[in-house]
Amino acid sequence: MTEFSWDALHDRYRTILCDVWGVIHDGVRVFPGAAARLRRWREEGRFVVLLTNAPRTADSVAGQLDRIGLPRSCWDAIVTGGEAGIEALSGLGHPVGFLGTDDDRSVLEGRGVRIGEGDDFFDLACSGLEEERPAVEQYGAQLAEWARRGVHFHCLNPDRVVVRGGRVEACAGALADLYAELGGSVVWYGKPHRAIYDHALRVAGDPPLDQVLAVGDGLQTDILGAARLRIDAVFVGGGIHAGEPFPADFARTYGLGDWRPVACVDGLT
Repeated sequence: MTEFSWDALHDRYRTILCDVWGVIHDGVRVFPGAAARLRRWREEGRFVVLLTNAPRTADSVAGQLDRIGLPRSCWDAIVTGGEAGIEALSGLGHPVGFLGTDDDRSVLEGRGVRIGEGDDFFDLACSGLEEERPAVEQYGAQLAEWARRGVHFHCLNPDRVVVRGGRVEACAGALADLYAELGGSVVWYGKPHRAIYDHALRVAGDPPLDQVLAVGDGLQTDILGAARLRIDAVFVGGGIHAGEPFPADFARTYGLGDWRPVACVDGLT
């Protein structure tokens, strides 16, 4: 892998698919230099898509970014995993169960997702863990019962963990993994799955893939998704895998041939 500098990023990368949590912010603050880097990309004429597995709408994510201080001049578009899930759930034609925070429930209901009361459901929308139950182990018995009943688990955020203000927090993907281990059926939305990339590229004007650069810190999400599409990627090692080198067996583990990220960096500076 050749020496890499953000300041010398090749002109051919006209579209940047940039992850948000772990690359731009930690849920509490914007990382130093991140806003300046995003703005510079746009000043260079690159189209910046913030590509996130957030289980919410693009407008909701934009509001969160406003609150933590990322100017709207830093991006051209936001694409979320939640948007795809909301579209699918809204089209089911029947109420679904829900697992997540009250705020996320309000977002889903505001977009037309019908959430039922009680346990009489065969589809479940999961945006994450409940605030009063922050550990995945606390859901074992409940997940086992849903798996026994054949409930379809719609995972609106494939991320397994995020780091909020220096503290690791479990996400919906961790619950989905446990549900699958228990024999349950999981429907995934977001990275690394193809649909979110197709949508992001349409938003960016369908650029040739050799003009696209993905930037992310999640090996199972950001990096795997880019690799499967044969998109160049930069691995940000200062996020959820902080202190860990890029796995030498990554391509072999996922059947990716000789694919490797074009660079491994600590952050956007």
